[in-house]
Amino acid sequence: MDPRPRYRPIMVVGTGSHVGKSVLVTGLCRVLRRRGIDVAPFKAQNMALNSGITPEGGEIGRAQISQAEAAGLAPHVDMNPVLLKPTSDMGSQVIVQGRVLGNYKGIDYYRLKPRLLPKVMQSFRRLQAAHQLIVLEGAGSCAELNLKRHDLVNMAMARRAKAKVILVADIDAGGVFGQVLGSLSLLSPGERRLVAGVVVNKFRGDPALFSEGIEIIARRGQKPVLGLLPYFRLGLPQEDSVALERGGQDRAGGSLRVGVVRLSRISNFTDVDCLAAEPAVDLRWIESPQQLAGLDLLILPGTKNTLAALAGLRTSGLFEAIQHYHALGGHLLGLCGGYQLLGREIADPLGVEGPPASEQGLGLLPVATVMAGAKTTTRVKAEALDSLPFPAPGELAGYEIHMGQTSPQGQSRPAFHLRQRLDQPVALEDGQVSPDGRVVGTYLHGILDNDVLRGGILAWAAGGAAVASLGDYAAFKDQQYDLLADLLEEHLNLEGLLEPLP
Repeated sequence: MDPRPRYRPIMVVGTGSHVGKSVLVTGLCRVLRRRGIDVAPFKAQNMALNSGITPEGGEIGRAQISQAEAAGLAPHVDMNPVLLKPTSDMGSQVIVQGRVLGNYKGIDYYRLKPRLLPKVMQSFRRLQAAHQLIVLEGAGSCAELNLKRHDLVNMAMARRAKAKVILVADIDAGGVFGQVLGSLSLLSPGERRLVAGVVVNKFRGDPALFSEGIEIIARRGQKPVLGLLPYFRLGLPQEDSVALERGGQDRAGGSLRVGVVRLSRISNFTDVDCLAAEPAVDLRWIESPQQLAGLDLLILPGTKNTLAALAGLRTSGLFEAIQHYHALGGHLLGLCGGYQLLGREIADPLGVEGPPASEQGLGLLPVATVMAGAKTTTRVKAEALDSLPFPAPGELAGYEIHMGQTSPQGQSRPAFHLRQRLDQPVALEDGQVSPDGRVVGTYLHGILDNDVLRGGILAWAAGGAAVASLGDYAAFKDQQYDLLADLLEEHLNLEGLLEPLP
């Protein structure tokens, strides 16, 4: 029997989306880890297109992978037992304990939810048995009255876990009193009793100017304000595309201009986080043809619906503009769905991502893609091949999340050789390099996190010139988790949150 003390779970819920729940959970995981506590993150249901792969090959939300890193743990599917990946405005791919269950329209998913509750609780109990403390995360608003009946992730989960709840609000969005007091008033008396306090996030300016506001929230809400967190920007992965919709994801300052096309249903755009951290890079999100002017490198990231993303490129005028950018000598990198878009043809005869269809791609790589019914989710070890237009010696790590099978047309120039999948030896080719050496495509996510390869890509984009690089990206991320923990320690009253279980 484990002799270590156990603690009552802590849960972070929000007054809405993008108020800072994921970041606060990440920071709490690092704070508690630094205090010597074996802590693990948990989010019962996550809707996000940024995902990653566990060591066992299961798919979970990218935020939970970051939270696990902050806690010093390997990610596990129990940390995010239900993941929803929207394929359209009406439906999502449903992933349960790391594996695809199927595609469901919204109304059908609500009927499915009662069947998912045992899986959610199974994952939570396993995680709780293995660790001293669980920090749970809610989703969106904790007070959506029309969703409470089948709630898996907010206050119903807090009740099941018997968690001590922190309510987070975003003062930068405006209306913070309505956010907090309105949310508290819509909770049932039993739910309100679980709330230990309120955190007001993203405050700009002199904290003394909001002292009266803190008193008002505490008095009217009858809950203590645990702290006022200042607005800050750290190099932390974003959970979903809300961050892009609200702007602020460009990173200016460097001399090397890198553009990332903001595709519809964009997924795993955290692939470029490491480039945003590079001091030499000026990172821009591209939505119109005019923004391509002067770029040294253009990246097409992943997308959950490649044919829909292709239609979006045509509508915006970026389809022809990207072809023109290449014709003028531009360098392009396609990652997963972006790799598929760079090819000659994309076919979805089974309707895997939407209505069955087949369309011509950008035609910048001699490949064709057919959407397959089986989803590939795996971690890999690879090595760069000589066809790559830049050096990347040594072992490379990445992961695959895709539905399509892409095949070369004519002479093949693969970019990478896969040596391992989930620690099992394989001998497979991945990706393609264009005959002119200015277009590279790959299915490998996370490949840019490899420091040597990233440095090679930056030099390639700079026309062969040496580029001063960040170096150790893993160490940079770890530093960001510590900086976040320092911020929470300074601005939040965390005493009293730890409650030993009998």
